[in-house]
Amino acid sequence: MKKVLNDPFAYVDEMLEGLVAAHPGHYRQTGAQGRVIARAQPIRPGKVGVVSGGGSGHLPVFTGYVGPGLLDACAIGDVFASPSVEQMADAIRSANGGAGVLRLYGNYGGDIMNFDMAGDLVAMEDIACTTVLVADDVASAGRAEAEKRRGVAGMVYAFKIAGAAAEAGLDLAGVTEAARRAAEACRSVGFALSPCTVPQAGRPTFQIGEGEMEMGMGIHGEPGVWRGPLKPADAIAGEMLDMLLADRPVSGPVSVMVNSLGATPPEELYILYRAVKARLEGAGARIVMPLVGRYATSMEMAGASLTLCHLDDDLERWLAAPCDCPFWRV
Repeated sequence: MKKVLNDPFAYVDEMLEGLVAAHPGHYRQTGAQGRVIARAQPIRPGKVGVVSGGGSGHLPVFTGYVGPGLLDACAIGDVFASPSVEQMADAIRSANGGAGVLRLYGNYGGDIMNFDMAGDLVAMEDIACTTVLVADDVASAGRAEAEKRRGVAGMVYAFKIAGAAAEAGLDLAGVTEAARRAAEACRSVGFALSPCTVPQAGRPTFQIGEGEMEMGMGIHGEPGVWRGPLKPADAIAGEMLDMLLADRPVSGPVSVMVNSLGATPPEELYILYRAVKARLEGAGARIVMPLVGRYATSMEMAGASLTLCHLDDDLERWLAAPCDCPFWRV
């Protein structure tokens, strides 16, 4: 294992310390264990709070997207591990402006269990909560079992749209509905070329041959739909689009995200994007605010994901609304 670290067991805490030190105008570290990142300025009274949480190792997801027009607070666990119940409760408290708090996060069992228990804790403090789960990875389950799908890069769109709705002054029910519509609008699929190494484990999350790729692999190394020889970029882009469009055809404006899983450089992402853009526009789609870069990673995994966010008038307006964090500014 070659990583820039001190103690593997201090990896997340030292990362959070550095994140806040580098961006003091955006973030503050809070919570009993320092595992909550909140906006530098307290939440505006009367505004609905939007919180998320999940394991470390995916920056900018989760903590990176705290800021105006995005999340109000986020709880972070160890690498690829859920935050604790108390850490999630601390995040909810930090995001409470008296109008209720939306819990918006990926569809993973540990996160669901802990956020549900955190909601029970803060309910005794008269903090009203709602929940929206993001489940956008089409490779992880078929349409008939869409509720079992993993939450991946589509979370970024959900954070942005829910955050914009909250900034616009919608009540808890309205912000929750905006987040639900955003989550339902997203479809994603990814591929991996190499594994990553969790610092505390000290070994790769999986093994893959030098000339191989795996289509549909999850962001924690969950198995994909096939493994075989590495294909050319245009063939990879075409297959990912085939999977996404078979699940939901494009019938209106769409935002496209080509996302690096960590090690894949921008040059290769743009090679993928050119093929995606040509095919979508050839089919009559209007592409809105394309995103190409590192938006939801898996440590140093090589590979990329493709997300389509199908927009209506409201979602497009909220997507274009201002937001500000060190990793994304509109």
